[in-house]
Amino acid sequence: MSTPDRSDHQHQPGPLVPVPGPGQPGQRPGTELEPAPQVLDAELVDDEDTRRAGGEDYARRRSLPVVRPTGPILRVVATAATSPRATAAAKATARTGMSIGAGFASWAYRAYDGATHGVYKRTIRATEAAGDRDALALWTQRLETARDLRHQRRKDLPKLAVIWGLVGGIAVVGLVVVLTLAGLVAQVSAAGSFTGVWHSVFSAIRWLVAVAPVVFTVVLVVGAVVLVGAAWREGRARVELPPWLSEPTTGDGDVMDGLPDEGTIINALRNLNIPGFNRALKQGWRIRFRQPPTLDGKGWRIQLDLPPACPVEEIVKRKTMLAHNLLRFPIEVWPTEPQPSVLDLWVAKSGALSGPVDPWPLLADLDNASTDYFTGVPAGVTIKGDVVRGRLSECNYVVGGMMGSGKSTLVITLVLGAMLDPLVDIDVVVMAENADYDPMKPRLRTLVTGAGEDTVDICLAMLYGLYEDLSVRGQALREHDERAATRELSQLDERLRPRIMVIDECQNLFLGEHGKEAIEVTSKLMSTARKYAITLMFLTPEPSKDALPRKLITIASNKACFAIGDQHGNDAVLGTGSYKSGISAVGLTPKTDEGPGDVGTCMARGFTARPGLLRSFYAPQRDAHRVTQRAMQLRAEHGIRATVAIVPQQERDLLEDVEEVLDTDPVPIAELPPLLRNLAPQWPAYKGLTGVELRTQLADLGVKVPATGNRWPVDPVAVREALARRSTTDLDDDRE
Repeated sequence: MSTPDRSDHQHQPGPLVPVPGPGQPGQRPGTELEPAPQVLDAELVDDEDTRRAGGEDYARRRSLPVVRPTGPILRVVATAATSPRATAAAKATARTGMSIGAGFASWAYRAYDGATHGVYKRTIRATEAAGDRDALALWTQRLETARDLRHQRRKDLPKLAVIWGLVGGIAVVGLVVVLTLAGLVAQVSAAGSFTGVWHSVFSAIRWLVAVAPVVFTVVLVVGAVVLVGAAWREGRARVELPPWLSEPTTGDGDVMDGLPDEGTIINALRNLNIPGFNRALKQGWRIRFRQPPTLDGKGWRIQLDLPPACPVEEIVKRKTMLAHNLLRFPIEVWPTEPQPSVLDLWVAKSGALSGPVDPWPLLADLDNASTDYFTGVPAGVTIKGDVVRGRLSECNYVVGGMMGSGKSTLVITLVLGAMLDPLVDIDVVVMAENADYDPMKPRLRTLVTGAGEDTVDICLAMLYGLYEDLSVRGQALREHDERAATRELSQLDERLRPRIMVIDECQNLFLGEHGKEAIEVTSKLMSTARKYAITLMFLTPEPSKDALPRKLITIASNKACFAIGDQHGNDAVLGTGSYKSGISAVGLTPKTDEGPGDVGTCMARGFTARPGLLRSFYAPQRDAHRVTQRAMQLRAEHGIRATVAIVPQQERDLLEDVEEVLDTDPVPIAELPPLLRNLAPQWPAYKGLTGVELRTQLADLGVKVPATGNRWPVDPVAVREALARRSTTDLDDDRE
């Protein structure tokens, strides 16, 4: 005999029923015993089981004859089966009742709180705990003022009652006078009688008295329903239901995919165990939602005011736990602070941030694609799925993150887009050996790669060249009587063509021998290049205050931080205090052997009105070659001559340069550095050279500079003799 699953029922043993065997009493020949329709579970037992079940004792207690069957016994077990629908109804009733009770309790507490000035007392305790003496004195004074005002109102109550009594009496007397005059007028004008007016008034009063019970009953019933409904709504926002009473989820997908109610959000925050937040709720703090949960792109967003002693920073620290409470991964939950004491929480739909980004829009119709430096190029998409344009005009970029996080992906996308504007000249310096930019080489003005000091020197010289170019561009704007470069001016005047310079692995520039000098020229260039159509882009895998100097971060308009190890690196890219405000990329993970992680996703600042996640487009090498071909075609179609880059010499000879700038007469050493800079304007060693430094360097090369008249003149004869001695030494070395 098959039996139903016992785990779903409550089993209650029933009486022992004998099963007559063949030829035994109770069974007629030719008939079979059919199971009773209410028997839900049964088993065959023997005589020993019958005695163990206490059947004989039961019969004796009930003064019944003991029947000892000779055949097998069928034990019938009555099972109480609980209907899922009945269970759901019971839980719904319990939830409703608990919510209504909590609503009334909340009102009672708020009434008591208002009667005892609870808001003032809680604020005083919070300011006292925070050690803010000025705020403590202010709120203490406010409490005393509130108490005095309430005391004054209570003293005025008898006067107010007398006044309202007088008003009521005057109103009654006035009504009697008006009715009397109306009756007299009716009597005199024969429109009616004096008594008829009063009779009509009394009839109206009797009708109102007759209708009053009905109206009162209706108002009472409707008012009770409205009151209970309001209490239920109040309780849902206040009470935290036990797990066994939670509402079941229906349908497929995540329970948080739909819009949650305010209670769900408050419960998630309460379970972060932030003392200030939980204490405020216990003391009756009313959480005010500035923006209730609303759909926002591929997720939903809320904004709410936080109570005292609960800064947004504390929630950001517990972001992982908050994501767990909301059934999300940490990357799908982003708490930020748009205003003081306001939490802005964006939560993605489950899985919305996984999977590849849509193809770069410019690849859809590449044969006809073109861009404009002054309007920007498609850079990526927001977490809502909206396309973000990377502005180039009047912008500078700082990009940081771990290796394998996608830094180059973003910058390569921007460079490829800029190449499709035929007016733009692009210089790329990579202080490492890689082939990321090789497909673009035919279209680039300069591509310098390498991890040596030579690359650093070339990069520094190019920065000086760009800085000097500002004077040329400023003169061009003055001639055209314009304040800033525009596309029309760039087409009209070659001097105002847009320039982009990319410096990859920039930490080698700022941490090297010429780091201080590089910081100075770069900060000056970034500060003044905004109107001159010059854009700088810096990339580094190890962001720090030295690898990304604070001067640059302060000036840079667009900042992108990919997966990063700690908050210090995060703030080195996005600015001081970003991590505490929730503008953080610490939760992102780079690409590993186990998976792609969050490669290509960054926390961006300056790309949109508010900081937020950005998923950059990706253009593989084969597409980069195609874009380069299209960019070269555009240049040819517009008849634009490519600008030849002037790359400085790898090495210069100081003695030969000094000999070249000297004539026949000695020259004071203080006058030589400007002459050397005019001779080799791109050579970084001459940029900040002083007379004292030059004297030391010449002495090392065998040229002694005397202090004649404290002018330290450099004799060209002494320089030529030093060159001759060096040549002779070189010949002797060759013979050996």
